Amino acid sequence: MQYHCLIIDDEKLLADSTAEYFNLFDVKTAAVYSAAQCRAFFQRHTTELLLLDINLGDGSGFELCKELRKKTKIPILFISARTSEDDQIIALHIGGDDYIQKPYSLGVLLAKVKIILKRYGHGTQTEYSDERLCIDFHTKQVLVKGKPVKLTPLEFRLLSYLVQNKNKVISKQELFAQVWENSFTGDGTLNVHIRKIREAIEEKPSDPKYILTVWGDGYRFQGGTP
Repeated sequence: MQYHCLIIDDEKLLADSTAEYFNLFDVKTAAVYSAAQCRAFFQRHTTELLLLDINLGDGSGFELCKELRKKTKIPILFISARTSEDDQIIALHIGGDDYIQKPYSLGVLLAKVKIILKRYGHGTQTEYSDERLCIDFHTKQVLVKGKPVKLTPLEFRLLSYLVQNKNKVISKQELFAQVWENSFTGDGTLNVHIRKIREAIEEKPSDPKYILTVWGDGYRFQGGTP
């Protein structure tokens, strides 16, 4: 599942109330309470923004940030009751986008979060992942069971468009216009590219589970188990 924001804070009540407040204003937010729970979250979900406490019960927020920075470039806001200027410098140095002091106003924090989400493309899916398939739309990398597969630029655009419209039937005419930018592309060309994508990502290309043909209409991408 994809979230807009993940809060990582060992103060459970504060984390839960902040997440609940954000959700009221359509910022889809989850909360976890330790570094271990954060790692588990990323095995099943994605998020566009992190609110990360410096002091965690099972480790340092700084160390967790360093670990996460090896895998993702999503914005990270540090939150802490500590007021040391050195902490703020360290936070910014290792990849934090800002430093928020506790206690904080929920309204002010929400406004800041919305600004950052808008700046980094809030509403635009950055990644798709399930137990078999992972697609990074920024790096244009596709992994199947953790191993990279090769797609041509056109095949990647086609797959991306289907995935970003998951569970919707996309007509051939829409694919021609949005992916090829050419409404005169023939059915045969589209069928060849769909077949190649299926061969790259499906366990059984002849019995696809991801890209389904909707006869007479077009294609539909059906997501797997997160």
